[in-house]
Amino acid sequence: MVSRHAGKIVVMHLAGRYPLAGVMWQLLHHLIGLRQLGFDVYYIEDNDGAWVYDPRDNNVTIDPARNIELLASVLEAHGFKDRWAFFFDSERRQHFGMNPKRSTDLIAEADAVINLCAAMRPRDEHVRNRCLVYLETDPGSDAITTPDALAAHKLHFTYGYNIGAPDCILPAGGFTWHPTRPPVLLDYWRPSSNLDVAAAFTTVGTWQNKGHDIQIDGQTYHWSKHFNFRKLLDVPRRSGQKFELATDLNSGPDYEQALAGGFSIRSALPISLNIETYREYISSSRGEFTAAKDRYVRTRSGWFSDRSVCYLAAGRPVITQYTGFEKFIPTGVGLLGFNDAEEAVEAVRSVNSDYPRHSRAAREIACEYFDAMKLLDEIAQIAGL
Repeated sequence: MVSRHAGKIVVMHLAGRYPLAGVMWQLLHHLIGLRQLGFDVYYIEDNDGAWVYDPRDNNVTIDPARNIELLASVLEAHGFKDRWAFFFDSERRQHFGMNPKRSTDLIAEADAVINLCAAMRPRDEHVRNRCLVYLETDPGSDAITTPDALAAHKLHFTYGYNIGAPDCILPAGGFTWHPTRPPVLLDYWRPSSNLDVAAAFTTVGTWQNKGHDIQIDGQTYHWSKHFNFRKLLDVPRRSGQKFELATDLNSGPDYEQALAGGFSIRSALPISLNIETYREYISSSRGEFTAAKDRYVRTRSGWFSDRSVCYLAAGRPVITQYTGFEKFIPTGVGLLGFNDAEEAVEAVRSVNSDYPRHSRAAREIACEYFDAMKLLDEIAQIAGL
């Protein structure tokens, strides 16, 4: 039973710095979900830096104007007009949205401030809040690299659902971690009745992420999935199934091998510039086929993708690499895992043997394990809100 709540919550995130559709949906799933629980919800982004990523130019810039235009249009379309602010550079006093005093007052007086994605490094004005919540979506970095930033928070939540288990090597850093999962708004991702047997399995994302690698006991764990995806590039040919990668890969050995293995490749940027285009792409796919980042797999983190939950909620089966999530979420129908290419091929064949059954199961898994109302209610109750 989901509880009704009251009180004021500020969510801090990085959607203005990286205004891509997947990032926007991650934010909306939290903002709207908390509002539906009864909270008075605001969004404040504190990007006290020198640049943002402009997806329309696929480049970084010191001018945030176009990013703010994208951010504001999404937030205002979903009921958050006059409820958002973006601090860009405190030295140049660049500020957008709500006036600075109101924003600062909200951070101080809110019943909780949720630092989603660890997007904000706490300063004095953040720490003054009575309940500063760390909500980690990329487990394994801050406990090693910035423990002081974690210590500034009252509560710590993580998508590393397996942290603390004997088979998980991620360090807890002396913190009490509350495992959670990526939430999805089920009403925003309703399944289509069109189960087109000719549709391709897809995924959306960056081919090679750079930075954020971690060291544990002398071993490097990479914050990129291309190491694992390289081992899967012949799955389309072996399974006889259509696959498409929406990514930034457009040349080089990996590109040639993917094409030879049967993948179609398209640019991810046109899909990621608009949240409705992104939703339509996922909803019209046969399902998702993807690898996971090395950092999540070899540490046995238990991590699960907030993009994959959108596929599941849309009734699109997901075939993804095991990270330890299989200990907590049922697999085999609707959601299928694999350790290697051979198991991935068998998973594709399993889905194709009874696609309607897998489609129904995908939605059922989303409802049971990733419903934003359930997951955000759990966070609120742990936080005493």
